[in-house]
Amino acid sequence: MARENGRRAQPVTAGAADGAWRGWRAAAEAALYGPGGFYRRPEGPAGHFRTSVHASPLFAAAVARLLCRVDEALGRPAELAFVDMAAGRGELVTGVLAALPAGVAARTRAYAVEIAGRPDGLDRRIEWRGEPPERITGLLFANEWLDNVPVDVAEVDSAGVPRLVLVREDGTERLGEPVPAAEAAWLARWWPATGQGLRMEIGLPRDRAWAAAAGTLARGLAVAVDYAHTAAARPPFGTLTAFREGRETRPVPDGSCDITAHVALDACAAALPGARLLSQREALHALGLSGARPPLALASTDPAGYVRALADAGAAAELTAPGGLGDFGWLLQPVGIPDVLADAPAG
Repeated sequence: MARENGRRAQPVTAGAADGAWRGWRAAAEAALYGPGGFYRRPEGPAGHFRTSVHASPLFAAAVARLLCRVDEALGRPAELAFVDMAAGRGELVTGVLAALPAGVAARTRAYAVEIAGRPDGLDRRIEWRGEPPERITGLLFANEWLDNVPVDVAEVDSAGVPRLVLVREDGTERLGEPVPAAEAAWLARWWPATGQGLRMEIGLPRDRAWAAAAGTLARGLAVAVDYAHTAAARPPFGTLTAFREGRETRPVPDGSCDITAHVALDACAAALPGARLLSQREALHALGLSGARPPLALASTDPAGYVRALADAGAAAELTAPGGLGDFGWLLQPVGIPDVLADAPAG
């Protein structure tokens, strides 16, 4: 989903930085989360893009099985928390509650964390919050949250210096000052680049956001799922892009579109000890989704069952597809429990 980026930002000239210009992090923060921002709109994210949650209820069922594994690792506590970060309209947490065994569901306290208001008709068992609860015991699950934590964009100038890319509300870009020290140190470690015109997204705010979210766990597991890249294969011109009504579009920070960029998930993983990276394909296979077609013999003995199994196989194949959702990264951060996906191969 990386955008074409043949254009280069131009250096800021005297008088250009008149207050209309700002870094992409501040611009995206206002466009997404400010008054009238994209994520405060009534249609919610599902009106503009499709995640694994929207692709099939099998995804929520797999997350429910993961919660059951966490429950077992915790010794079946009297209260088991499930926190859905960036919950949208509560689709995932609703699906997880529906898929849980009755005995586990009875002990589960469900939270949806989202900046937008609580949707009408949401299950009363779900607590709607603007921030995750503290000191929970259970599973915190962040599906496509980190990519919407705004970050600044840097571009290497003709002297080999990474400079902040500044942007106006109409999407026009210019180069600003050299990247500040902390951000420059992050780039040097995680995304070094020296060629003129190369662009990088500075993932430091995401590292900090992830560490803070995982830090709300007293015991349990935190999981981040996102489209990602690692140090071995950073995109040379970055991945900043936007979506509107299901289509990729030019990123313009005016509140009309979702602004996103792939996540340097390896950097987030280094924020806390004991983290593990998997692909979604590996994680979902370990949780029982394979995409394998049902045996043809089932069609004669149970035609309706065969049709259902065939539909499930197609949905599972989409969720685990190479080159698609299956290539998403899963970042696992256990806190005080063993690895509950030890049967999944290392990513």
